[in-house]
Amino acid sequence: MRRLVGLILSLLVSGGLSAPAVTATPPSDRAPGARAPAAPNVASAIVAGRVNRTSLFLPATYEVRASLNFASARLSVISYMVVTNRSGGGVDRLELNTVAARLGAMTDLEATVDGRAVSPTVSDQTIRVPLGGVLPDDGSASVRIAFRARFRIGVAGHNYLFAKHNSTINAYRWIPWISRATPFDRPNFGDPFVTPASRSVRVAIRTDQPMPIATSGRRVAVDGLTQTFLATNVRDFNFTASPLYRRLYGMVGQTRITVFHLPGGPGQALLDETKASLYRLNALVGQYPHPTYTVAQSAGGYALESPGHVWLPPVESWRVPYLVRHETAHQWFYGIVGNDQAREPFADEAMADFLTRYTLGSFRQGACSSSRLDLTIYDYSSACYYELVYVKGANVLNDARRRMGSEAFWSAVRAYTQAYEGKLSHTGTLLRFLDSRTGVNLSTLFRTYFPSLY
Repeated sequence: MRRLVGLILSLLVSGGLSAPAVTATPPSDRAPGARAPAAPNVASAIVAGRVNRTSLFLPATYEVRASLNFASARLSVISYMVVTNRSGGGVDRLELNTVAARLGAMTDLEATVDGRAVSPTVSDQTIRVPLGGVLPDDGSASVRIAFRARFRIGVAGHNYLFAKHNSTINAYRWIPWISRATPFDRPNFGDPFVTPASRSVRVAIRTDQPMPIATSGRRVAVDGLTQTFLATNVRDFNFTASPLYRRLYGMVGQTRITVFHLPGGPGQALLDETKASLYRLNALVGQYPHPTYTVAQSAGGYALESPGHVWLPPVESWRVPYLVRHETAHQWFYGIVGNDQAREPFADEAMADFLTRYTLGSFRQGACSSSRLDLTIYDYSSACYYELVYVKGANVLNDARRRMGSEAFWSAVRAYTQAYEGKLSHTGTLLRFLDSRTGVNLSTLFRTYFPSLY
């Protein structure tokens, strides 16, 4: 017996016998079901120097290989980016946002730029990637990022953004994405993110067992346990996954709706309300921009938006209409028209809640007395963030609609959406745009709530 044990130990040490895996399998650079990534530039555009500068104006495409081990709640990621500098000046670093850096106990972080290894650093939810020189305006670079992470078990606090619970995985803002350093901690449930849109995101996810995955993209390939998804013109790419998921389907115009629900969940109610939301918002704001729309029950926590995909926690049936309508409204405001959700939450949250309350007829007075709507998410208390930015913000926009008249107001909203499609806008830009489309002086209304802008 001792000789047998000794032989086994000898084989383990020498590599002749593999120990059982306890982490997610590293994704291959040539993952099944996905195209090979573009080769790094042979002649790099990066030049020697240092400018101590980055920018949000760095459009990028993303090709991602991920391995999801559901049993051990682990994720391994390799992401390939092609980044082009459109900032008007040189940059010498990227600041990439991922909640995996803050919540996922990230390990084995690696980065290369144009095929050359660099040394990334992590601060809060930001990966800082030095380019090894200066990328000039209009120059492009190929960037590879690899890491491993572990999902939180349970959805307490902010953990729900990157968690496993109720036999379901939540993965929000997990792909390292062009951004700028933004603090994760806040006293409320506000979204601490700002991300520019990408014209192309292709993601291959390999799981350790057969599993439906609800994502921001449409599924374009399946190869064994690997599913490949493609999304275009999106600001992030998120997913939920569960071996227990059931699916329901519907259509609104040319948009295919898929509802992923858990056994006993309100699948039909989610589908019915999603269809009603798209019909109503398409007519008011303009056509929903994606060929597919995915609505999924999540592991828990708060409801969240993503371009082409939203998730909702298990809730009472009476909350379904409001939550589906609000998250669907985000497809236009934050989705089509982006903004800094951390520093200017009014631009998307107030617009989304106004659309929700207008179409459901559910306006009410806010419960907090403060009138400031021009603050960051870091400046509102937990009790008053929703009451001010959402409830009072919706009331202010409805007051603007009444003063302008509905026809002029909705015409202005559609024009604003078209003018800033795919861009990052601001609260002041939205308010001034509305003011420019009417003979009524709206600044008398807005000045009370936005003293930093008027």
